[in-house]
Amino acid sequence: MAGYPVVEAMATPRVTRFQLTPPNWTPGLRLKIVALADLHACDPWMTADRIKAICDQANALEPDITLLLGDYVAGMRAVIDYVHSSEWSKAMAGLRAPLGVHAILGNHDYWEDLAFQRDPSIMGFAEKALRDVGIPVYVNQSVRLEKDGHPFWLAGLGDQMALRPGRQFDRLSFGGIDNLPATLGQVTDMNPVILLAHEPDIFTQISQRVSLTLSGHTHGGQINLFGWTPVSASRYSRRYLGGHIEEAGSHIIVSRGLGCTGLPIRFGSWPEILQIELG
Repeated sequence: MAGYPVVEAMATPRVTRFQLTPPNWTPGLRLKIVALADLHACDPWMTADRIKAICDQANALEPDITLLLGDYVAGMRAVIDYVHSSEWSKAMAGLRAPLGVHAILGNHDYWEDLAFQRDPSIMGFAEKALRDVGIPVYVNQSVRLEKDGHPFWLAGLGDQMALRPGRQFDRLSFGGIDNLPATLGQVTDMNPVILLAHEPDIFTQISQRVSLTLSGHTHGGQINLFGWTPVSASRYSRRYLGGHIEEAGSHIIVSRGLGCTGLPIRFGSWPEILQIELG
């Protein structure tokens, strides 16, 4: 029993499937999404080889589009070694989908980047690593895509907890680099919008103009004892712990993620890959 949380943390991910037609969805647009979140690359818990195996598992689902929801960088000290960004990004370079692989960044991708913390105007090492292997990264940006002649928008929000407090950073509290109005302001028509936001907290501000929000960050609590979670990753992480949630006609799906932060344990929150069929 004592060893079980480590076994669950190291387990082969389950595929969690959702099928829905969200608000403002174009009739006839059928889109198969695979989403990965919270890899937290480190040795021995999430090695480059394990990341590659997870990516192979994702490819086998044959998605139309693959979405990466942030936190590729390790978030704990209980490691043998850290996996360099050039290694975990290379392991992810094998992801394939007809409409491409698209990424946002998470809080740990920024927190572990001291150069970015000192100067948030620079490109962080996690963003550079993904771009170097051909994966576009969206920071308060939207892009118009098309499937079978039906357009839709992919909007990537800047991280809501990117900036750490600290005297060396001249900050007293956490801060975000997210700008929801600017992100959605780039949407120039009424076609459906899929919003990628690492933390689900932004969902309290989302209108039905966004057809679907996809998030990670919570790890499903990471330790989930029959619904009780001792650790809260952010203000609304317990409210939007995992799965498909509808509020006031808006829809969000929150991934329970793949890796760990703090300690290399999971209990009641099996690692998962999301497969989402829209339309």
